[in-house]
Amino acid sequence: FFFICIYLHIGRGLYYGSYLYKETWNIGVVLLLLVMMTAFVGYVLPWGQMSFWGATVITNLLSAVPYVGNTLVQWIWGGFSVDNATLTRFFAFHFLFPFVIAAATLLHLLFLHETGSNNPMGLNPNADKIPFHPYFVYKDILGFIILFLALGSLALFSPNYLGDPDNFTP
Repeated sequence: FFFICIYLHIGRGLYYGSYLYKETWNIGVVLLLLVMMTAFVGYVLPWGQMSFWGATVITNLLSAVPYVGNTLVQWIWGGFSVDNATLTRFFAFHFLFPFVIAAATLLHLLFLHETGSNNPMGLNPNADKIPFHPYFVYKDILGFIILFLALGSLALFSPNYLGDPDNFTP
């Protein structure tokens, strides 16, 4: 669901020509890559068959980089194969990347507010404005409560529902 929202955001940016604001667009691309890396290292954390082989195959793609590829792969693995050191590193990356993502998001919003977002209609945007508080604040709080209740229910009552069945193979 999260990636669907990101892809819709990118599609909207492409449609409205937001790529013309280079700083905002480039930080958005960096954010996309950071989110993808966070999802990948999180995918490895269950440490099942799919996780192990996913980590092996995806990290081995870096060995195609000339001169430094094999060294880079061994550095990421923490040895000569995917092992406990890899899992520890990926857990640390999975913990640290959200802080980097939060900082990059603030930078993305800073550049967005500096340049202003696109107005494809060419109309005066001040005509239809309403105050942020209380309307949007209460709506957002209700949305977050519903989201946390849904995710909490899923995590507490059916934790393996979204897991890959191959990860349960010993």
